Amino acid sequence: MTTAVPPLDSPFPERGPTPAPATPSVPPATTARAARPRWERPAYLALLIGTAALLLWNLSASGYANSFYSAAVQAGSESWKAFFFGSSDAGNSITVDKPPAALWPMALSVRLFGLGSWQILVPQALMGVGTTAVLHAAVRRQFGPVAALLSGAAFALTPVAALMFRFNNPDALLTLLLTVTVYCVLRALDGAHTKWLVWAGVAIGFAFLTKTLQAFVILPPLALLYAVCAPTRLRRRLGQLLLAGLAMVVAGGWWVAIVELWPAGSRPYIGGSQNNSFLELTLGYNGLGRINGNEVGSVGGGGRQGGGGGGGWGETGIDRLFSANIGGQISWLLPAALVMLVAGLVITWRARRATDSVESMARAAFLAWGGCLLITALIFSYMQGIFHEYYTVALAPFVAALVGMGVAVLWEERGSPAASLTLAGTLALTASWSYVLLGRASGYLPWLRWTVLAAGLLAAAGLLLGSRWRPGSRTAGRLLLGAAALGVGAALAGPLAYCLTTVDSARSGSIVTAGPAVAGGGPGGMRFSRAGDGGFPGGPQAGTQGGPQGTQQGGPQGGTVRMAPGGQGGPGGAGGGQGRGPRTGGGQGGPGGLLNGTKTSEEAKAALRADAGTYTWAAAAIGAQNAASYQLASGEPVMPIGGFNGSDPSPTLAKFQEYVKEGKIHYFIGQNDGASGAEGGPGMRGGPGGGPGGGTSSAISEWVRANFKATTVGGATFYDLTAPTA
Repeated sequence: MTTAVPPLDSPFPERGPTPAPATPSVPPATTARAARPRWERPAYLALLIGTAALLLWNLSASGYANSFYSAAVQAGSESWKAFFFGSSDAGNSITVDKPPAALWPMALSVRLFGLGSWQILVPQALMGVGTTAVLHAAVRRQFGPVAALLSGAAFALTPVAALMFRFNNPDALLTLLLTVTVYCVLRALDGAHTKWLVWAGVAIGFAFLTKTLQAFVILPPLALLYAVCAPTRLRRRLGQLLLAGLAMVVAGGWWVAIVELWPAGSRPYIGGSQNNSFLELTLGYNGLGRINGNEVGSVGGGGRQGGGGGGGWGETGIDRLFSANIGGQISWLLPAALVMLVAGLVITWRARRATDSVESMARAAFLAWGGCLLITALIFSYMQGIFHEYYTVALAPFVAALVGMGVAVLWEERGSPAASLTLAGTLALTASWSYVLLGRASGYLPWLRWTVLAAGLLAAAGLLLGSRWRPGSRTAGRLLLGAAALGVGAALAGPLAYCLTTVDSARSGSIVTAGPAVAGGGPGGMRFSRAGDGGFPGGPQAGTQGGPQGTQQGGPQGGTVRMAPGGQGGPGGAGGGQGRGPRTGGGQGGPGGLLNGTKTSEEAKAALRADAGTYTWAAAAIGAQNAASYQLASGEPVMPIGGFNGSDPSPTLAKFQEYVKEGKIHYFIGQNDGASGAEGGPGMRGGPGGGPGGGTSSAISEWVRANFKATTVGGATFYDLTAPTA
């Protein structure tokens, strides 16, 4: 039996004292919807406006962000065929290595408003606001407005969320759809509604069209939860799950069916695959290959590199999400979320499945969000294939929901010594972990880490004192509220600082991280985020050093190193060298434009635009990032030979020769010393191309050099394919 605490100063809706010896009180959905205090709507609007302001502030600083996807967005804005397939260029030579759903909102924006940084990135920022709103709605139904506001704020101030909802990778839309899925499942559980379960299937289907099999990670806990806990008979539950599965297949399978049935000769090559098959891409490079590290065509060539069980992508293990390079992205509130999950389940465990059981719905919410968090975190912790820090944005809504719900439940039970001790202990743990994370960035706001620690410990002591000292008095209530406010501020101050650092600087390239540079940042100790991509100005991350596999020095314009795992040389060969010239990040072993684009000169732009209308492609270049830089700068289609890594067998040498004979390609752009090191680019020595895809790009490069004359155009090597030397 809990000790009754006066609701006078409580931020949660009054529900009266807990009757003895009933199960602990949990906010009912009906009460939460009905009891709308006057401050709730303004506070909710402030949350959404604040989220929008954070995500839109200085948005154009990142330029085209990830040029790989921006080029596909540009292509989709000019060609409906490129829009449908997700082609990298309007000539439809090859697609990006993901399904196209994440590209569609951005391409429509560019088609309506023209090509630019804002037009590409604003849809992503709006998805962040939408995710905050959906998360708020999901938590509020069972736990009231304060819990919902706390969850929304915790999500918006997650550093990796502030990064990815200002970036053009697919993870923004994926996170929104995963949040929508959990919301729909919870609505379905509250009365066994078939409609909401079907909508959950639709959301998962479109999430599959965003980032393939990652969408299915949360399916097991959600499906099991509904099968066991839905308040209806078993046969109906199973039938509803089958309908939801059918909706998922239809929502995610229609595009796949069209692509697989479409004649391969009249559609673009499926980027990232080795056999021009989307199913192969889904099950291999983007599927099981991410788990076991056997990713044919990847940077590592399908083999494992490095140690620690994570190949070239960092050590695997239960502590991976707390490591130096990942901890500051997502783990600020992760320990608190795990504690809140256990506490919430303990408090609600005695509830039985029943249509009108409030405690059962609260427990279902903990199981839904907690199950999604645990299974996703475990996969991220042990996957041996390609893993980037920004993938962890998928965890952000799960962590935020558990924190808000757990605080609500423990606050309601604060009269219990166990509940008050858990709440205070969690706050102290969060402040201590923030102190550790803030200390990982050398010289980064040293006053803040001590302030956070002191404020967190003081607030924890206040919670303990207020819950036990003269319970029922107005003074105790005010002490509790003051301690709670101070505790929230201490818990969110660290991630807020990381968010502000993120939005105040440029983030561009293929692999980016939030917050300041930290010791050992990036896979294998390397940091990949870089400013200055595609001709946009460099940011404050200049001069970041690499890790144990070699110290990298940025170029004269600053920026951090663009380097693939493996230290010396590019992936699959010894193509590296000491970069020089005005290009950013030209350090030892850089793979040229593999992970980041190159700066395009005015002379190169003019050359590409000359008579561009008479060619299908103004040029061809090895690797999608190289091609994207020239395409975005000139506005003309540039063929990315070999796809993202330069390793896809597209086009074949014979097909490329056919294109040249038909006069469809004007220039071939080679890689020179300033872009990719002393000799060549990724995968070979002495020229661009090569890699694990069988050497198709290398063969094309050698054929071009043997049959066409090289000309230097604005520092880049151009071969005019309309004027053979023979």
